[in-house]
Formats: sequence, C-alpha cells, structure tokens
Amino acid sequence: MSAAGQTLPHLAQRLQEGAAQVGLDLALPVQEKLLAFLSLMSKWNAVYNLTAVRDPEQMLIQHLLDSLAIIAPLSRSIDLSGATIADVGSGAGLPGLPLAIVFPTAKVLSIEPVGKKAAFQRQSCAELALTNVEVFAGRAQALTRQVDLVICRAFASMADFVDAASGLIGPSTLLAAMKGQRAGLESECAELPTHCQVEIEALQVPFLAAQRHLVLIRHAGRSAPQAADQQGEAPATARAPATAPTSAPSRSA
Repeated sequence: MSAAGQTLPHLAQRLQEGAAQVGLDLALPVQEKLLAFLSLMSKWNAVYNLTAVRDPEQMLIQHLLDSLAIIAPLSRSIDLSGATIADVGSGAGLPGLPLAIVFPTAKVLSIEPVGKKAAFQRQSCAELALTNVEVFAGRAQALTRQVDLVICRAFASMADFVDAASGLIGPSTLLAAMKGQRAGLESECAELPTHCQVEIEALQVPFLAAQRHLVLIRHAGRSAPQAADQQGEAPATARAPATAPTSAPSRSA
C-alpha cells in the first residue's frame, strides 16, 4: 500500500478541515477524487520527481489546500463553475486539476512543457475521469485562444507570466498569479505594462505558516466585476465563504 493509502483516513480529515477553513463545502465524491489525485501524485513522484514535497500530508497542505485557497477570492471576480481556465506552467497539474475536480462544469486547459509532468496529468485525468481537462504539452506562447481566466503558480515573474499568457488574453480575461511572500511583489507588478490593473490579496492556506498571496490582473478600462461592485470595498483576507458544487463530476464510460 502506498504512503498516501496508509494515511488516507488522516488525510481525509485534514482535507475536510482545510476545505472548511477556506470556505468550501465539498461533497464526499469531490473529496474522494481530490484524495485520489493526491495518491496518484505521491505514487508518480517516487519515480518522476514531480515535486520536491515528498510527504503525503505536506502534499495535501502545500499543493491541494494551497490550490483550494484561491477559490473564494477568485469567485468574487469570476464564476468558476462555468469558466474556461488556462493553467500556465501547471507542473503536476496545480492548481488546474484540483479546480477541474471541484468545478466539473468548468473547462480547464492545463499547459505544461515538461513531458513527464504532462504525461502524469493525462494519466490522472484518465484514471479520475476528468473529461473537462485538456492537457497541452508545450509552451503557452504557442497557443492563441481566449479564455476567462489565466492562472499560474510559482511562475518566474509577473512580467514573464503576462507575456507567456498573451495569446490567451481577451478583453475580459482575468489573470491570477499564485505567489509566496509579499516582499518584492510590488516591484514585480511595477514592471507590468501600464494597461494592467493589479490587486494583491493575502491568502491563508490551512495548516501552513508560510505566506501566500494572489495577484489579480485586469486590463485598464475593464469594468469591475459585479460582485466587487456590490461589495464596494477592496479585497480582504476574510470574506464570505465560497460554496463548491455538491455533485460529483460526471464520469465517462
């Protein structure tokens, strides 16, 4: 039995607690699919070195819960349940595959140039019946299609991210970058084109002491999202919880 399998009851409890802390009410089939993805990542990581994190519980915290922590702030700007989402430089499929699991009616384009990581993602999609995910084994610069949301996690720099995503950006596209410490973020954002409107929001990842931030980028002149207009205030770290779909993703035969 794999390490993930041996500690599954404990990991299931941690996932449930962590999801609640970020305002998500995940149906049991969704939790099970997230844990199955974690188990696959742990199994493949032993051979293909997908991530430097080896311990399944730390994978849960630093990868799965880290990915889930962005759902509430993103949901104030975009309807994730019906969105087209591009995950640039997705690595082991983070955060794209967890988002696809939680929102089975979203369409996720997972972009990863490293062959072994793209292969892992395709195998995970096959085993988990994620029919709403397309894995592209290449660079984002090779694509020209407009999506609702372009997201990245631990990408090189904000300027590089915006440049790489240029072929995916339409007039209403929201860009979101998952970052660590705030130090240096303002200077990174200052290097962005002048038409970019930037917001930086602190995230609280359950059971993780390290800093996490989400940087949101919109085109200047684009009207603020309706939800934000109704709020009438800038983003904060604590907002109303987001509710994830309670039904499991549909499975193909």
